Amino acid sequence: MRDLEKLEHEVLSWPKVSVHLHRFGGREFRFGAAEIGHVHASGVVDIPFTRSIHDALLREGLAKEHRWVPNSGWITFRMHSEQDLQHALLLMRLSYLSCALKTASDPRKLLDQESDRLRLNPRFRDLLGQFVPRKAESAA
Repeated sequence: MRDLEKLEHEVLSWPKVSVHLHRFGGREFRFGAAEIGHVHASGVVDIPFTRSIHDALLREGLAKEHRWVPNSGWITFRMHSEQDLQHALLLMRLSYLSCALKTASDPRKLLDQESDRLRLNPRFRDLLGQFVPRKAESAA
């Protein structure tokens, strides 16, 4: 299975994710109506993030500015190898979590589990914590 097919197969296994044709070519992944990212046939992965997560990814060298809209929350990552595929999946999962945490029945538990599974450093764990609804924060 090619890397793009592997990426699509994995992302589609996540709850509430669907795939669609992207308006500029490629495949777009959505959590409900929200785009969590898209991939082009060339292996370019584009993913939207909040500005704070975007800036942290750039600072840590985990992604590049989006090539067409560099002054936005979008990042770009190019897949060339199996290792790149794993990194693209991590980036896509971070975007997915920013949506999933808002609707999870127990967002604090989901954040804890995913932080451990993905081995997130405290900075990214805190940045994702902004998506835990305040109601869930006060119940913790």
